[in-house]
Amino acid sequence: MIEDKLPLGITFVILGGFIILAFVQIFALKGQVSSLSSQLASTTEVLVQNTEELARNIIDIRSQTSGLSSSLSYTQQNIDAVKSQVGGVEQVVGSISGSVGSLQKLAQLDPELLKKYSKVFFMNENYAPTHLTTVPAEYLYSNTKSEQFLSEAWPFLKQLLDTAKAGGVTLYVKSGYRSFAEQQSLKSNYSVVYGAGTANSFSADQGYSEHQLGTTLDFITAGLNGQLEGFEKTQAYSFLINNAHRFGFVLSYPKGNNYYVFEPWHWRFVGVGLATDLHAQSIKFYDTDQREIDAHLINIFD
Repeated sequence: MIEDKLPLGITFVILGGFIILAFVQIFALKGQVSSLSSQLASTTEVLVQNTEELARNIIDIRSQTSGLSSSLSYTQQNIDAVKSQVGGVEQVVGSISGSVGSLQKLAQLDPELLKKYSKVFFMNENYAPTHLTTVPAEYLYSNTKSEQFLSEAWPFLKQLLDTAKAGGVTLYVKSGYRSFAEQQSLKSNYSVVYGAGTANSFSADQGYSEHQLGTTLDFITAGLNGQLEGFEKTQAYSFLINNAHRFGFVLSYPKGNNYYVFEPWHWRFVGVGLATDLHAQSIKFYDTDQREIDAHLINIFD
């Protein structure tokens, strides 16, 4: 069999062409690689520069943030200091306002209301309670003479009488406010009937009677024929001993006092706060220092 063969010269030419083409492609690839390497190096350099700049920016930001935090901390401290100062000022202003309010309240109160008058303090003939209320007839033992009581203290007396009635206790007002002249006339009559010495043991001179304040009264109950003697043996007296302080009343002349004979019917309004304190400690009104008593004046009608 006869095989067709290319001439040897043509074969070398073709092979040489392939080789030349390969070298051309290799050189072209080298150029591309070189270009890419150059671009990569340039890009890398840019990235490095950008990274370094970013790092510097981060450092600057941290520094600024740290400064800002310190500034904010300092500002907060200043704010807290101002708040503290403002709070202190508010407390001072509040304290001053409270003091002014207390002074205004005291200025509206009669300073005589809690004085120890029996043979101690004196009220002249010109003294009179600011406001007096006529006691309704239903609370009086006798309707032959009207009785008056200090208006601001009347609600406390009314509540006491209503509470006694609700509990089945018979309790009436026998006498309330007396003027200087009325006390003078009453004392004169007692002195004529009983003698000056005896009268002094149970009746105050004008100007020294608690009745002139309008906050003091004599109670009475049924079964005594209109007399005060024997009142300490009644249910009414037991009620007063156990409950009068709840309504602001104290027994002015209990047994063993240094002013007058025991008068279980004679009760004085001094305010719930003071009356409750005296009752809790079993202390007599006239055995208490006047300065301690006066401290309760501001709250006498609370």
